[in-house]
Amino acid sequence: MPSLRDIRNRIGSVKSTRQITKAMKMVSAAKLRRAQDAILKTRPYAQLLEQTLARVAARAAADEVVAHPLLAPRVQHTAEVVVITSDRGLAGGFNSNIARRTQRFLVENTDRFERVQLATVGRKGRDFFRARKVEVRKDFTGVNAALTYEKAEDLAREYTERYLSGEVDAVFLAYNEFKSAISQKPVVFQLLPIETAPGADASGAAIDFKYEPSREGLLRDLLPRHVAMQVWRALLESAASEHGARMSAMESATKNAEEMIASLTLQYNRARQAYVTKELMEIVSGAEALK
Repeated sequence: MPSLRDIRNRIGSVKSTRQITKAMKMVSAAKLRRAQDAILKTRPYAQLLEQTLARVAARAAADEVVAHPLLAPRVQHTAEVVVITSDRGLAGGFNSNIARRTQRFLVENTDRFERVQLATVGRKGRDFFRARKVEVRKDFTGVNAALTYEKAEDLAREYTERYLSGEVDAVFLAYNEFKSAISQKPVVFQLLPIETAPGADASGAAIDFKYEPSREGLLRDLLPRHVAMQVWRALLESAASEHGARMSAMESATKNAEEMIASLTLQYNRARQAYVTKELMEIVSGAEALK
């Protein structure tokens, strides 16, 4: 049975842990609010850009014109999946969920592609696949440290150039889509070639516009922006999901610490009571022996 000192030390240790988890929860809650605001501001622009692109592309398809190489379908031999995770742990199932979703995607598409490469954004994803002897073609470091639209543009530009040069035939983004502070959904989204949403172009195909300078020029300008916006949106979704998952995990850890403190305190009081009772019995026994 542990001594009173051991129980006191353990109570003190758990209390320190509770302070840390509570502080981490507050920090994640503050970061989550900022990330959530950024998503709410980004989603309408991304959706409107996608709708505009879908209508212009639909009209080009109706005219039987190949508007842009990023829209043109081709035989897909090589694909690459960009897995977006966090740099730090203590976020519940945030990283493991997207890693398992990526593994399932690889298994489900073994017959679709001749070769599937992996790239990672975030140390946790890189370490997960390297520990399982899965080759990671490239690790994009420093992206999560300070999210900026310029980093999303650089990543989108690199993959656009690789796609146009024929190095890859399809590019996918694997990330956690933010639903709420306690709900994140792992998704695999096709970045390239660009796919328009089904039904989004139904009304746009019958109506044409006047283009200045031209429809091809408009698509040349819209498509890179669309790719960069989708990458930026995925990074923001992942960041908000990470903060939400960490906040929930730290809240659960704080509650568990409080329950453990209550249990240890009860154990300490019982041990102290037993110790006092034992001392009293020894005193009474000694007094009786002296009579």
